[in-house]
Amino acid sequence: MATNKLAFIEEDVAALKDQGLFINIRTIQSPQQAWTVVDGKKVLNLCSNNYLGLANHPRLKEAAKRAIEQYGVGPAAVRSIAGTMDIHLQLEERLARFKGVEGVISFQSGFYANLAVIPALVERGDGIFSDELNHASIIDGCRLSRAEIVRFPHCDPAGLEKVLAERRKEFRRAIVITDGVFSMDGDIAPLDKEYEVAERYDCLFMVDDAHGEGVLGRGGRGIVDHYGLHGKVDVEVGTLSKAFGVIGGCVAGKKLITDYLRQRARPFLFSSAATPADVAACIAAVDLLEESTELVDRLWENTRFFKAEMRRLGFDIGASVTPITPVMLGEAPLAKEFS
Repeated sequence: MATNKLAFIEEDVAALKDQGLFINIRTIQSPQQAWTVVDGKKVLNLCSNNYLGLANHPRLKEAAKRAIEQYGVGPAAVRSIAGTMDIHLQLEERLARFKGVEGVISFQSGFYANLAVIPALVERGDGIFSDELNHASIIDGCRLSRAEIVRFPHCDPAGLEKVLAERRKEFRRAIVITDGVFSMDGDIAPLDKEYEVAERYDCLFMVDDAHGEGVLGRGGRGIVDHYGLHGKVDVEVGTLSKAFGVIGGCVAGKKLITDYLRQRARPFLFSSAATPADVAACIAAVDLLEESTELVDRLWENTRFFKAEMRRLGFDIGASVTPITPVMLGEAPLAKEFS
């Protein structure tokens, strides 16, 4: 008897619509900038990751054009065979200098970076102690590793210490992983205190700084710089698609680790390298951040103004201390209507 093999999809889509959770994907018909054309209408864009306005910056566009003329449009290989161009190494050297670390390895996205580094460092028999509100890419990287995942209470060093005291001895190796800036609520991990806890229990310590790069620290150098933890955080994951305005990801830290990832990180070994145009645009973004703090300073001026005005209008914007500003409406259908 014939059956509808796709009935589960139809049922799930119907449930999403009933709950007001179905995503209607907008079409952008202009460059990513403050005023954007969406489905034919000019609107003020308050929901992209383009913190510094670099996605349509003339310097980045010109760098991308020059790279296409010099290198072509694609690398045509994975990094480990014939896809590593000198421009990839230039970007990694520039990022290492900018972030104050020994080494950097770049990836095609920040999501890929988490899928690369976590399974390379821990496996079955090891333990991952993960903040309960970590990003989906961290969650997926943890699952791929086959290590046991132990969640600790959000941004709670005492809660982390409690689960480590109870469970650390069960594992051969262990790693503590947290987002630096949490993308839903805009709060910042107490990185200094969580680092101290991880050290006491002989754990590797990893932070995903996707929303801290270009935002926190001196001239946007990120959350590790913000807390003055250079040389202490073992693994710093970053993205080039938010404040940098382009696409890509990276892992920064000790050269021993970044060199090891060139041997063991599967997205590096088995997926084509980033395009020369994207890489050149990322280098141009680093140039701008190193030349001046103007863009970062303006971001924080706008952040303070926006938060103050939203509070004046009576909106609940939570306890965010970063440019990410949640607007708490309490109901999913209402939030969908507002957005």
